[in-house]
Amino acid sequence: MEKEPITAAGLEVLKEELIFLKEKKRPQIVAAISEARSHGDLKENAEYHAAKEEQSHNEGRIVQINDNIARANVIDVTKMSNDGKVIFGSTVDLKNLDTEEKITYKIVGKDEADLQKKLIFFQSPIGRGLIGKNKNDLVEIKTPAGVKNFEIKGVRYV
Repeated sequence: MEKEPITAAGLEVLKEELIFLKEKKRPQIVAAISEARSHGDLKENAEYHAAKEEQSHNEGRIVQINDNIARANVIDVTKMSNDGKVIFGSTVDLKNLDTEEKITYKIVGKDEADLQKKLIFFQSPIGRGLIGKNKNDLVEIKTPAGVKNFEIKGVRYV
């Protein structure tokens, strides 16, 4: 069982989702199954089959979250001294040298990654390209969309 790095905030989000799935969603699904059963013949009961499928998805997600929590290697960068190096969990302020656009990414684990929220997976092309670099470094990263050139303007451990 290989450990997966995760930030402290990411672990909390997983725990909250687990509580929601177990304490709120599971009882709702059980009630929906019970309601659908009361309608009679289960062979041609679409509500029953939909509720059972939703139950299957919910239980699968609960198993997956439990596994992720069991394998979690929590890395709390707020307790580390900041030497300007990009590491897992750090927040990186970048300047795109091609477009002059400023962007900020936080480097996180697989389960936390969300590009809309600027949370990038440490194994993604940009994540791999940034880890180990330092503030003021110029970085060339090969992405599926082409080569991107960045300057690291700041590294924060928050």
